[in-house]
Amino acid sequence: MRYTRVCIESYAYELPDHVVTSTVIEERLAPLYQRLNLPEGRLELMTGIRERRFWAPGAKPSQVSTRAAEKALAQSVIPREEIGCLIHASVCRDFLEPATSTVVHHNLNLSPEAINFDISNACLGMMNGVMDIANRIELGQIRAGMVVAGENGGPLVEATIRMLNEDPAITRRSSKDSFASLTIGSGAAAIIVAHCDLAPHGHRLAGVVARADTSGNDLCRGDTDMGMGEGSQPLMRTGSEELMRQGCALAGRTFETALAELNWTREDIDRFFTHQVGTAHSRLLFEMIGADRKKDFSTFEFLGNMGTVSWPITMAIGVEDGLVARGDKVMAMGIGSGINCLIAGIEW
Repeated sequence: MRYTRVCIESYAYELPDHVVTSTVIEERLAPLYQRLNLPEGRLELMTGIRERRFWAPGAKPSQVSTRAAEKALAQSVIPREEIGCLIHASVCRDFLEPATSTVVHHNLNLSPEAINFDISNACLGMMNGVMDIANRIELGQIRAGMVVAGENGGPLVEATIRMLNEDPAITRRSSKDSFASLTIGSGAAAIIVAHCDLAPHGHRLAGVVARADTSGNDLCRGDTDMGMGEGSQPLMRTGSEELMRQGCALAGRTFETALAELNWTREDIDRFFTHQVGTAHSRLLFEMIGADRKKDFSTFEFLGNMGTVSWPITMAIGVEDGLVARGDKVMAMGIGSGINCLIAGIEW
């Protein structure tokens, strides 16, 4: 999908204060490590993740999403009454019903005419939200919209540690299915997308390409308690190596389509901002797309895998660090379990 009149007007993020290192997680897994004779330091060694962050107990996705959204509105020239669509796009939600977007819509005091709903698509939620709003703007249905998300990885990590320590049936082999859950971090993000007439200094969204390989839908499964508020005890099973292999292969195919759709070459791309998973994933991804990994910017080392907010937070921090200049071509990339891939081209 190509766009002619859509800009990313502003973006913002919120990070928890509480930092949890991989060393601390392994210390808490001492019963498992001792029983299975696992080597210490394997979590950071295999993933490159030394720490991640968690919200304080009781924090709700809507609360942290609202904080990021208020920052994005404060940085924007577009008043909140112009927001015609609000999408809450994280895996984590306050509850199953109603949509968490209704809470954020109320918190932000948006117009009663602003449509609002939730999108959930594993780690691609925010990219899907940006695409949905861009389509509405291109069709003339709205002039501006906002995508928000608040991911809370703490309950998943806590439940995984408890299960691994307490289940005597866990073996070295079966423990691998829970390993990815220990890499999860937390964060919140918001992006305002607008018609370029409203955002003359925005960053033009050139287009978005989506591809799917749903034969891999069984490679990562979260239970029905995933992200559903305080007291939840979520668990997730992930075939990490196969999901990485199939996901990066899909990204390679999607990347070729994106280059053709955008009329870009590999050499045209000045910077990549991708969904952050870990060292092995990043290395294989850039092998598959045949691009220079030096153009990537990583945050997984100190933020872990933050799910759907990983890409926008990584982009925001990269911009803060001065990695993007006006006129640069930026490619945003995400792979979500299921398996889906989304790639967006942004002319900065």
